[in-house]
Amino acid sequence: MAIHRKAKPTSVESAADAFVTGAPDAGKTKPLSYDKGLPKGHKRQISLTIAPDLLRRVDERAEAMGTGRAAFISMAIFKALEES
Repeated sequence: MAIHRKAKPTSVESAADAFVTGAPDAGKTKPLSYDKGLPKGHKRQISLTIAPDLLRRVDERAEAMGTGRAAFISMAIFKALEES
């Protein structure tokens, strides 16, 4: 009877992939990336059409909070999704 060694992964990435895909719940995870929008660092850029009066109110509230428009909109969306 011959003793055979297990094949070693060729790189650290393939070893990590083999480890993750071998987990019992491997098929149940959500994908780490989302392909819609343009990639901008760790975020995605989207286009949004908004009524001028609503945009003015967003800008006023963001300025009062000392944050930017995008951060304010992101926080508002996050809060709305958490309340659901």
